[in-house]
Parts: sequence; C-alpha cells; structure tokens
Amino acid sequence: MSQPTQRICILGGGFGGLYTALRLSELPWTRSQQPEIVLIDKSDRFLFSPLLYELVSGEMQTWEIAPPFEEILAGTGIRFERATATDIDLQSQAIYCEEAPALNYDYLVLAMGGKTPVDLVPGAREHAIPFRSLSDAYRLQERLRLLEQSDREFIRVAVVGGGYSGVEVACKLADRLGDRGRFRIIDRGSEILRQSAEFNRKTAQAALEARHIWLDLDTEIENITADSIALGFKNQVDTIPVDLVLWTVGTKVSDAIKNLDLEHHQSGQIAIAPTLQTTQRPEIFALGDLAACHDINQQQVPPTAQAAIQQADYCAWNLWATIANRPLLPFRYQPLGEMMALGIQNATVSGLGMQFDGTLGHLARRAAYLYRLPTLKHRLTVGFNWVTQPILELLSQ
Repeated sequence: MSQPTQRICILGGGFGGLYTALRLSELPWTRSQQPEIVLIDKSDRFLFSPLLYELVSGEMQTWEIAPPFEEILAGTGIRFERATATDIDLQSQAIYCEEAPALNYDYLVLAMGGKTPVDLVPGAREHAIPFRSLSDAYRLQERLRLLEQSDREFIRVAVVGGGYSGVEVACKLADRLGDRGRFRIIDRGSEILRQSAEFNRKTAQAALEARHIWLDLDTEIENITADSIALGFKNQVDTIPVDLVLWTVGTKVSDAIKNLDLEHHQSGQIAIAPTLQTTQRPEIFALGDLAACHDINQQQVPPTAQAAIQQADYCAWNLWATIANRPLLPFRYQPLGEMMALGIQNATVSGLGMQFDGTLGHLARRAAYLYRLPTLKHRLTVGFNWVTQPILELLSQ
C-alpha cells in the first residue's frame, strides 16, 4: 500500500517563500517521496521589492517587478492559493484562511515577512505612506500625480528613516520632481545608512547633497497632520509644512505570528535553529523578516532580500533531507555586498571586492537583479525589454 502524499505548505510569497517553493520543485524527489507543495499568499503577484523604486520613478512597469504567481509557477507543479491566513492550529497542523478552506500540512514554512509600523507617532497611520508593497507604490503614485497636477510651486516631501529605503526613495523622487521637489530625510540617529559599507555611504551622501536633500538627524517626530510634520530636536519642537510624508522605518511582525505558541524573541520574531527549523517544532521552518536567525557561525542574518534567497535554498534542501532521511544542513550566510539606487539610472554597488557608482553602478545593479528574478522565462522577457526599450525610444524621437 502506497504512503499518502505529504504536503508542504508555504505561507508567504516573498523572496523566502517563493524561492523555497521553486527550489523544492527542482530537487531530486523519488516518486514515493514527492510532496504536494502549496504556496499561500494574500496577493496574486510576487513583488521583487528592491526594484519597487523604479516603479515610482517610471523606469519600470508593474509586470517587470511584480509578475503574477500563476505565471511564475506555471509548469512547476506548485499549487498556488490566494488567501490570507487568519489562524494556524499547531496541534492539528491546520491553516485557516479567510478566502479558502482549511489546509492541513505535514510541513510548514513561515515566510510571511513583516510590515511597516505606522502607529508609532500620532497621525502617522492617517497621513504617512509606507513604502513596502505594490499597493503602497500605487498609493504614492496617485498622490504624486495629484501634487504634480496642482498649481503649487514646490512639492514638499518628508521621508522618515535614513536607512536604505529612505535614501533610495528620496533620490528617486527627487529626480522625478526635479526643481519642484523640496526633500528632507528625518532620522533619530546621528548618521544615515549606519549599517552600510563606507563606499556606499559616502556615495549616497554625495547623491543627497547633489539633489539638495536636507537631513534632519538626531530628530524625533512628534506628530503628523495632513499638511505638517512636527519635529523634535534638542528639546525644541518645530512644525514644518509638508505635502507628502513617506514612512520607511521599522519592521513589525504580524499578530498572527506573535500569537503562535512558539518560542519568540523580544521583538516578536520566531526563534529558529541554524537549520531554519523552529526550536519547538521541527516540522515548522521559518525564514525572512519574521525569523530571528543566526547562522552556524553565530552571524546575525540581516532582514534583506539576498539573505532570504540564501535561506530559501537551505530551507528547501532541509525539507527534502527531512523527508528523504538525509542529514540537514545548518545555514551559512554569505554576505555578497550591497546595492543602492541613488536616483534615475544611478546606483552604487559595493561587494566581492568591487565598487561601482553612477551609470556603471546602475548597470551592475540591474544585471545582478536580473539574475535574481525568479524564473528563466521572466529573466529573458525582462532582459529583452531592458535591451530593446532604449532602442525603441530612440527610434521614436
């Protein structure tokens, strides 16, 4: 009598979840061990988030950075469920969703990512726009369209957060708005890009200066209204008029994850072993923003796309090894450097002994992300468009 097919459910279709599913579909399963792979996400599209800035600047289109899951997963054997998980019963190994019947699992991968906390300051939830999802980008685009069509002389933009996202989105929007833009980056720290490589940090500072983007450092935000932001600096509060506030700081684990009966760190992240299994339930794996991960060398793993992609390879392998009764591999993180967009067709790249900026940095960043797109078919389609689009634009002039 044949064994029943085991089911692997993957919650979250970001880098960690999608790339785990794709890698699982490629591993050498025997006929008797081949599991059912189910990917569950509330959106119908995968978002290649490092290229979200190009959507707002108009350099790229939605289909390039956010292909539908059905298109990506075609021919892989992976089943996709568009649904929002509301509860996970760890005892009965069942996932309950708003838009779909309950799903039982034999193995579960938690890769739902985090969300931007916009409830830390009075008025932020109502008046600030986070920049993490496709819907955030659409909301920002609509707001920019209305501001650009208005008769105001200047468009005043405040960007909360001096990390990678804040600097990148400020530079992109500054190039989009040109002389009409008036920008400031607000951060409670004493410097921007505290975790960045020195070359990238200096290049970014030069890019901000060239675009006349003001830095408010060592500054707290007291409150936000529809047309102002109150900033606290050295026990003094100044209220500044503003047309648009972007919130790019912080990551919050969802309540659904916090409420799971698993070991959590103080931040709410799930505690995991170097094999990416949760410490209390080896049938549950966790990766990405919601997991507190240290690799086999006790190196703290950053919440970045490159880290999630690396974790996905190990997660898929260890799931295969568990089912195939093979040894599991402890995760070993390999820092590959960092890249930042610093305006339209401008970027800085530092890593693996190489440093690029300007147009060369832009091309190197594009090439690296093209290689990281989820499937060969999508890479070829997007790459062909990147090559031919400038030619078509030139011919149309």
